[in-house]
Amino acid sequence: MSGYLRRRWRAPGGYRQFLAIALPLIITTASWSVQHFVDRVFLAWYSTEALAASMPAGMCSFLIVSLFTGVAGYGNTFVAQYTGAHRPERVGPAVWQGLYLAVVGGVVSVGAAALAEPLFDLIGHSPAVRREEIAYFRVLCYGIAPHIAGTAASCFYSGRGRTWVLLTVGVTAVLVNIVADYLLIFGRCGLPELGIRGAAWATNLALLTSAVAFVVLFLLPAHQRRYHTLRGWRPDWDLFRRLLRYGGPNGLTFLLDMTAFTVFTLIIGRLGTLELAASNLALNVNHLAFMPLIGCGMAISTMVGQRLGRNDPAEAEYCTWTGLHVGGSYMAAMALGYLLVPEWFLSPFGARAQDPDFAAAQLIAVNLLRVVAAYCLFDAFYMTFTAALKGAGDTRYILWMSVLLGWSIMVAPALVAIVWCRPSIYLLWAFLCANVIVSGVVFFVRFRAGHWKSMRVIEAPALAGAGLAAAGTDPDPGSHEQKLAWTN
Repeated sequence: MSGYLRRRWRAPGGYRQFLAIALPLIITTASWSVQHFVDRVFLAWYSTEALAASMPAGMCSFLIVSLFTGVAGYGNTFVAQYTGAHRPERVGPAVWQGLYLAVVGGVVSVGAAALAEPLFDLIGHSPAVRREEIAYFRVLCYGIAPHIAGTAASCFYSGRGRTWVLLTVGVTAVLVNIVADYLLIFGRCGLPELGIRGAAWATNLALLTSAVAFVVLFLLPAHQRRYHTLRGWRPDWDLFRRLLRYGGPNGLTFLLDMTAFTVFTLIIGRLGTLELAASNLALNVNHLAFMPLIGCGMAISTMVGQRLGRNDPAEAEYCTWTGLHVGGSYMAAMALGYLLVPEWFLSPFGARAQDPDFAAAQLIAVNLLRVVAAYCLFDAFYMTFTAALKGAGDTRYILWMSVLLGWSIMVAPALVAIVWCRPSIYLLWAFLCANVIVSGVVFFVRFRAGHWKSMRVIEAPALAGAGLAAAGTDPDPGSHEQKLAWTN
C-alpha cells in the first residue's frame, strides 16, 4: 500500500498536484463554512426566530444569485481549457463575459427586493419568522451584484490553478464578515443593533470586499499584457454565446436545485418553527463537510479542463479519481463525527442561546446529523463526478438529471406527505437522503460511460493549435481531428 501511495503522490494528476491546487480552495471554502457557521451561531444567540428565518430567506436570495453565478462561474472551465490549449490571450475576454452578468443580476435583484413582502406572505411562516425573513432577504438582495462580479473575476485565478490568491482574498472576506456580524447583529462599538439585518449587511460587506479585490488583481498591468485583461473588455458575442451554451445549463442547475431545496425547506417550515430551526442547525453544521468538498470539486473541474484543453483525457480521468480519494476520505471522517459526537458540532449554537425552545431544537438536530452521516460519502461521489463533467462541458446532462432526481425523489414525496398527513421531520429528511444517494450513483455511471472525454467548450482553432503545438506543426483548419473535436 505504501508503494501505491508513493506512486499516486508523485504521478501527474496525483495527490501532490491535486493538493497544490485543491488545498487553498478547500481552506477557502472551509472558511466560507466557518463564516456561515458563525453567522448562524450569532443569530441563535440573538433569537430562535432569527435563526429559523435565516435559512429560507437566505435560500430565496441565493435562488436569484445562483443562476448568474452558475453562468459567470463557469468561466472557470473556459479559463482552464484556454490555459491548457496555450491561448492566454483568450483568458481575459472569457472572464469579461462573466463580469457583464453582474450588471444584469444587480438589476434583477433590486426588483426582487421590492417583492419581499408578497413572497414571504405566500410562504406562510409564523408572523415573527416572516418579519425576520423579509428583512434578511431584502438586504441580501443588495449584495447580489458584487457576488456575481467576484465569482466571475475569481475564475481568472481558479481556472489557471493559481488558487493561493483565492485563499488570501477568501479568508480576508470571511474575517470581514465575522467581525461585521458581531458588531452589527448585537450593536457593539457604538454601532446600531440590527439583528438579522446586521447579519445580511455583514455578508454584503464581505462580498464587496472580495469583488473589489479580485477585479483589481485581474487588472494588474502584468496580466493585461499576457492575458488581455483590459483590452479584452469588449463584448465577444461568440464567446458570450458559448458561455451561455455551457454555463447556462450550469446556472440553471444551481437555480433549479436550489429551488427544489428551498421548496423542501419551506415544507419543513410548515411543520413548525421548532422543526425548521432544528433543520437549520443540522444543515449549517453540514456546511462544515459540504463546503470544503466544493473546493475539491473546483480543483477537479480546473484540472480536467486544463487536461482536456491539451487533449489528454486519460490524465483528466486520473485527476478525477485522485479528487475522489481526497474528498471521499474527508467526508468519511465527517460522517464518523456526525455519528459518534453530533453534540460536539452543535455545542457552539447553544453556548449563549437564551431561547427556551432552543434545547428542544438541538435534540432534534442531533438525530438529523445522523441522517447526514448516511449520505456523506454519496455527496462526495456527486460533487466529484459532476465537477469532472462540468470541466468537460457536459452541463446539459447534469441539468436535466439533477432536476429530475431532486424533484421526483425529494420534493414531490415531501409535498404529498405534507398535504395528506402530518409527517415527522425524519420522514422528510429520509427523502433528502435518498436524493443524494441516488444522485451520487447516477453521476458515477455517467462519468464511467466516458462521453465527456470528447467534449470541449473552447473554439476549434484553439483546440487544434494545442494538439499540434507539441508536434511542432501548424494547425490545419480543415483537419479531421479538429472537426471531430469541435463537433463533440
